[in-house]
Amino acid sequence: MIYIIGIFTSLFLSIIILTKKGNNIADRILGIWMVLIALHLFAYFSYITKLPYHMSFVGINIPLPFLHGPFLYIYTLALCNPGRLKAGKLMIHIILPAVILLIVLPFSFLPSNEKLDIIEGNSKSSQLFSSALFMLLTFSAVYYVLITNKLLSEHRKRILNHFSSQERINLNWLRILFYGMALLWILIIFIRDDRWIFSAGSLFVVYMGYFGIKQAGIFTNKTIISDNELEPGLVSINPEDTVAGRPPQEKRKYAKSGLNTESSRSLHRELTLLMESEKLYTDAELTLFQLSSILKCQPNHLSQVINESEGVNFYDYINNLRIEEFKRLVLLPENQRFTLLSIAFECGFNSKSTFNRFFKKNTNLSPSEYIKKQRII
Repeated sequence: MIYIIGIFTSLFLSIIILTKKGNNIADRILGIWMVLIALHLFAYFSYITKLPYHMSFVGINIPLPFLHGPFLYIYTLALCNPGRLKAGKLMIHIILPAVILLIVLPFSFLPSNEKLDIIEGNSKSSQLFSSALFMLLTFSAVYYVLITNKLLSEHRKRILNHFSSQERINLNWLRILFYGMALLWILIIFIRDDRWIFSAGSLFVVYMGYFGIKQAGIFTNKTIISDNELEPGLVSINPEDTVAGRPPQEKRKYAKSGLNTESSRSLHRELTLLMESEKLYTDAELTLFQLSSILKCQPNHLSQVINESEGVNFYDYINNLRIEEFKRLVLLPENQRFTLLSIAFECGFNSKSTFNRFFKKNTNLSPSEYIKKQRII
């Protein structure tokens, strides 16, 4: 029963994605991937239930596991950086499945009784072939998990240097796909039990459908922010690189930016005065590009100034200012009638979890603990 649910869910999701208004290249990749997942599940379901035509799938289903890693990576690339979707470069990702398909193609066209004899015969050559396939699949799984994780990490770094709020560009959908696929690869490599693997695969499809409906941009014509929508030329920075002892690395990163020391100091002064007077950080959707337009400077120069002068990325810089504004407002007598969350929203936060996380990071206290301590003082 669980396999039937997985098959129909995959097909249902593929129809929604491929027929939705304004679908893009990422949608089409995901839609095709859903069709392949449905085919993979159906091939296994037909085999275990011994459907009349189940042996016709034996052989052509062998390359299918080698397609899921490439599709996850290419789909992630299409969402994060569609500009890198070059047909020539992407062809390398289907070489292995294509080679395996060519190898098993003669076997696929054999009569059903001959296929069954080969499978049940369990000869030394078939055992060797199965072992080779398993080793290749293990390598493929590890490789695509690593490069997809790297792609997501790079994209998150770019986001932190462009946006003051991550709620608009939520990456939960991609994380769901990534962690779900990683779990399936673990089952494939270490458990090696088809019942567990395909049951988990069916649940994974239902899981994808549930979170895909909740995540804007998957089954609607809204889009997730991609690197192409980020200001070109902006240098990203890992938040971990802003700790003490890293200034030489930061200087090397911005060595060719064209912004000298005096200009950097001047821009930092302008930025500080603007934030003090206009409190632009109270805009929950403030972006680096918007702020650079107001300051009439290049976004990469503003990013450089924030990273070098403040020691944090744009995301942390704006949210730290919001925390300081909250600490000021929450102690004013006229604000005692408001809830802590309403004051936080007034300061520019649009998520309770983000507010609590930043407040704890800034003060090592929860908002209520901080207020209590201030009142005692």
